[in-house]
Amino acid sequence: MSRYVPPADPLTPVAPRYAGDGLVDVLPSALAVLGVPGAVDRLGLAPRLAGVRRIAVLLVDGLGWYQIPVAAPHAPTLAGLAATAGRPIVTGFPSTTPTSLVTLGTGVAPGEHGVLGFRVRVPGSDRVLSHIEWGDDPDPARWQPVPTQLQRARAAGVTTTVVSRPEHGGSGLTLAANRGGDFRGAADLDALAVELLTALAAGTGPTLVSGYHPDVDRWGHVTGVDSPHWRVAVAELDALLARLVDGLPADAALLVTADHGQLNIPVEHRVDVDADPLLRAGVRLVTGEPRVRYLHVEPGAEHDVLAAWSATLGAAARVLTRDEAVATGWFGPVAPAHLARLGDVVVICRDTHAVVATRSEPPMASRLVGYHGADTAVEMTVPLLVVRGRPAGLS
Repeated sequence: MSRYVPPADPLTPVAPRYAGDGLVDVLPSALAVLGVPGAVDRLGLAPRLAGVRRIAVLLVDGLGWYQIPVAAPHAPTLAGLAATAGRPIVTGFPSTTPTSLVTLGTGVAPGEHGVLGFRVRVPGSDRVLSHIEWGDDPDPARWQPVPTQLQRARAAGVTTTVVSRPEHGGSGLTLAANRGGDFRGAADLDALAVELLTALAAGTGPTLVSGYHPDVDRWGHVTGVDSPHWRVAVAELDALLARLVDGLPADAALLVTADHGQLNIPVEHRVDVDADPLLRAGVRLVTGEPRVRYLHVEPGAEHDVLAAWSATLGAAARVLTRDEAVATGWFGPVAPAHLARLGDVVVICRDTHAVVATRSEPPMASRLVGYHGADTAVEMTVPLLVVRGRPAGLS
């Protein structure tokens, strides 16, 4: 597979890459550098990281590749790293945080690990599971049965640590993505820097540290990409990156990536499923998120739902059956046990359109500015920045 080149038009649809140039390849490639048997370096990191025995992987939520030029005036370290030590890679589908975190953590495509969206139906019920509010039901080890890359690393003798916000410790999503790592809570940027560097330096042998930073995504959602709050968030991220780069041990490397990009959605491009009886007809449950909707329909209603959604949304979305959506390869091969988590009908928004649900979802979800989840290049393309520690005595 040739190296991924982002299209000039950020709204061009982009297919996931699950066998090279993808977010799915980051941790397996890191494990290969650390000498874990059987790990495959599809990203080709080994020549660049020869001699590295400690690796920190920092996932910056919402930092898409196309956002880096927008952030550059406020984040010179980030811009410099992207220009000299960065390349674009492709996240999985849907381009949403829970799916991407588990894709990164397991090193397999969403269809295999089963975390197939932001909100999904629990098969055999009308219960909707929000993966970011997931505790211990369903059991994370059953809902996401694939061993994580941290488990694989630890079994091979690598010291493994997870650094994230304290409230994420023990959550279903953390266990699905990162079981196998010792958890350290970091409530702010200062704590994140300290915990990442401390964990990186603590091990006496091969060491892998996984870190997470949420603020760029948060302000992109709430106030929009390139808003004043978003600019502050990327400036703070820049300070974090400078501190991490400066503090890397000589035998260490920092890999920076993201789960998805973001784009601002105009109010006039939002369709409210809860305000349109034609869209609600025959639909039992609406899950997913505004850019990718899963429709679970009443028995016998699939044809009518397909027709109504196709006619109403027109060029604003692709409307497919579950089988058609799976056949595209967006999710990778989908395990039979996971199929019912997808809707009978799958709706993928095009361009800058979204389908909100003002009454059946939390009100804030319909009032956000920035969104993601679909397969446009701006949502699917994320950075991979690779930085080595400087030998002692060099500046």
